[in-house]
Amino acid sequence: METKPTYGMLLIAAILFSCNPPQKENTISTMQMQQQPDSAAKQMPRKAAVTQLAEASSDVIMHPEYIKNLARQAYMWGYPMVNMINRRNTITQAPHPGLLGGVLPVAPMGRLAMLHDYIDPAETFVTCPNQDVVYGLGFFTLDKQPVVIQVPDVGDRFWVYAIYDARTDQVGKLGKPYGSKPGFYLLHGPNWKGKVPDGIQGVIRSSTELANIIPRLFMDDTDEDRVAIQKQLNQVTAYPLSEYTGKMQTVDWKAIPPIANPAAGKNKGETKWVIPEKFFDQFNEVLEIVPSMPGEEALYGQFRAMMKIAAEKPEVKKMITDAVVELDKSLMKDFLQWKYNGKPAGNGWNRSQNNAQWGLDYYNRLGTSRSNMFDNRPNETQYFYTDYTIAGEKLKGVHNYKVTFPAGQLPPVQGFWSLTLYNDVHLFHPNNLKRYSLGTKNKTLVTNPDGSLTLYAGTKSPGKDKEANWLPAPTGDFSLYIRAYWGKEDILNGMWVPPVVEKY
Repeated sequence: METKPTYGMLLIAAILFSCNPPQKENTISTMQMQQQPDSAAKQMPRKAAVTQLAEASSDVIMHPEYIKNLARQAYMWGYPMVNMINRRNTITQAPHPGLLGGVLPVAPMGRLAMLHDYIDPAETFVTCPNQDVVYGLGFFTLDKQPVVIQVPDVGDRFWVYAIYDARTDQVGKLGKPYGSKPGFYLLHGPNWKGKVPDGIQGVIRSSTELANIIPRLFMDDTDEDRVAIQKQLNQVTAYPLSEYTGKMQTVDWKAIPPIANPAAGKNKGETKWVIPEKFFDQFNEVLEIVPSMPGEEALYGQFRAMMKIAAEKPEVKKMITDAVVELDKSLMKDFLQWKYNGKPAGNGWNRSQNNAQWGLDYYNRLGTSRSNMFDNRPNETQYFYTDYTIAGEKLKGVHNYKVTFPAGQLPPVQGFWSLTLYNDVHLFHPNNLKRYSLGTKNKTLVTNPDGSLTLYAGTKSPGKDKEANWLPAPTGDFSLYIRAYWGKEDILNGMWVPPVVEKY
């Protein structure tokens, strides 16, 4: 997928001045930079040139503005990885697989935990949660030991296990869109050299030792399906390879005791996973555990040079920390505005781009890690989001709105679709109906006489005859978010245009 270079991408590209990255899957063609080296450079081996950058020390007097700009680049590039490191460090403190505060699935390192229903609206672990699927979550350190992932037979139900490396790129292809079969799958890190035991259905290699998995199983919003899915959920699990027996393990996720959450109720928005004041205390870990991709050698060299100088000069450490603290107050805050995520999709909506297969698309990776972490790949899910009406007016709960899908123009999917309403920090708005999304899962939606479907959003009910199609909103700012799971061709190629949002 070709992408026009964004400002953020071009800033990163400027640092890559000595690189000529090869074409490969998941890279962006506009980032394939060409350089005509002078005759002296032609005589210098590539490795030596990169080493020069890495060996810079306090003897080199770098201009303060250069160092500050390099620090900002480090923050924008490294934010998603520090984000992942801190999530893993927190989630794996769980004493056993279970629900933190009865809300969030957490588990020790090398294991996962599952919900048994939709995620609770009180969760603040991740922005833009989904109430169409039953989630799971687990984090791994794969250089220590691979893990076995169980896939039960779920029949015709849509499912996908998204597995992410430290860069937040998905690895492996495991789910209904890939025709994956029930059984056991082995997930290992880049340095594992062991033997794959008998009975393993498939092997998945993570590009980094840090990895996590988020299983998603679609569930209708009916009592009947809540009962029907439990047996399937109870065989969704993961555990270290040393515990593999070739027989399906079963966990009654509904019966697992909850784990106390000491931070309950302390966050208005998502948990702040990246603390700018501490960023450079963790950045060296990123450079160590995340191998460079082809074309990133000079980038790593520049960052290591900066970190070496900062380690030797406290005033430099303070200067680069101050620089990213300011950046966090502007850039990172503004990524909660959907206009800065993805690209225009029509009718005032934006759509995701390169989701979960970022390659060198550092800009969209950064925006997603702040606004809606853990997207699925484009072929698994396309995301459409907006903060505005078709007239360009900000969505505010004091007004009522309608979203009309013309007859025959629901999102064309092989899986399912939904429209979700989020508050100003991309989390659910508690409401008396306990309703946060509408779509395929709902069996009581009322269509119009002409076959179109109108959904409503606002603080006030649109009327009893329309209430089945209503998403309650907060009085302040909110946003709308369409998911199209396993989209058909018109979703993937951009031919399908999201519906008009207008005041009602």
